[in-house]
Amino acid sequence: MATSTTKALAGEEPPGPSRAGDGKETSRRRGAWLHRLDVKGAPYAFVAPFFVVFAAFSFYPLVYTSWISLHDVELATLDVMEWVAFDNYVDLWGDSRFWNALQNTITIGVISTVPQLLMALGMAHLLNYRMRASLFFRVASLVPYATSVGAAALVFTMIFERDFGMINWALGTVGIDPVNWEADKWPAQVAISTIVIWRWTGYNALLYLAAMQAIPAERYEAASLDGASRWQQFTHVTVPGIRSTIVFTIVLSTIGATQLFGEPLIFGQGPNGVTGGADNQYQTLGLLLYEEGWKNYQMGRSATVAWAMFMVLVLAFLVQRLVKRLRSRTS
Repeated sequence: MATSTTKALAGEEPPGPSRAGDGKETSRRRGAWLHRLDVKGAPYAFVAPFFVVFAAFSFYPLVYTSWISLHDVELATLDVMEWVAFDNYVDLWGDSRFWNALQNTITIGVISTVPQLLMALGMAHLLNYRMRASLFFRVASLVPYATSVGAAALVFTMIFERDFGMINWALGTVGIDPVNWEADKWPAQVAISTIVIWRWTGYNALLYLAAMQAIPAERYEAASLDGASRWQQFTHVTVPGIRSTIVFTIVLSTIGATQLFGEPLIFGQGPNGVTGGADNQYQTLGLLLYEEGWKNYQMGRSATVAWAMFMVLVLAFLVQRLVKRLRSRTS
């Protein structure tokens, strides 16, 4: 075996001093690389467990649900599956109940989300200015969000009751005939939307308030020096400053509207709650999913409805991205 001196004379290895210097240089580079890895890799190491949990509790159910949707499966015998390929999707496409539920989900989502976010924006704007007992109003705005869906739906069901409800009593005082809120389509959807608006307005208002307080005060001072009124400051400073938060609440409200289940179920007061009324006048996609799986015991069809709900969210996301891209091009 050749010694290190022989290797050095042969040109295969540098002599001792330079080798020691290279060793120090290598150690220095390795230390710098490890430091850079520690700084840049720390966020990835921090979020890695989240992705593991996501894969276990989110990705797997998606795959399993998609597999069930390709079979004819009953609730009582989940281990017995009959391969039907895409027949469940074809049947769902031709099912009038699905299109009715989709339409109801969209309409209830619109008439609950638009007023809700507008009211939340106005409430946050008022809370952003100095006012007495502002802390009390901030805490009070979270009370509806902290209330359970069941309790809120029961209370509003009594309020919108046809014969003894407070709403019909108030309408009767001004000469308006009582409204059958549960039996008619649009009154039922308005009543359900009222429950959603009451529960989520305060929560979204606090999100907007937090975003408003992050806007630098210099912007308002500059707008005030330019002669901008309070309304002009709101439209030209506040709204652009919280645009990302507004988009976030719209996405969150869209997801919530697609998954709407508890409010219409309790509002139906019995068997009609599962079907969304006697004529399916307020049946949502969430109720249709429950009806197929836990009333008709057809888990394959229920999984198909679940994937249809997921595709509706994906389509809404793609439309939002397309609108954002077109807006950026025009600007």
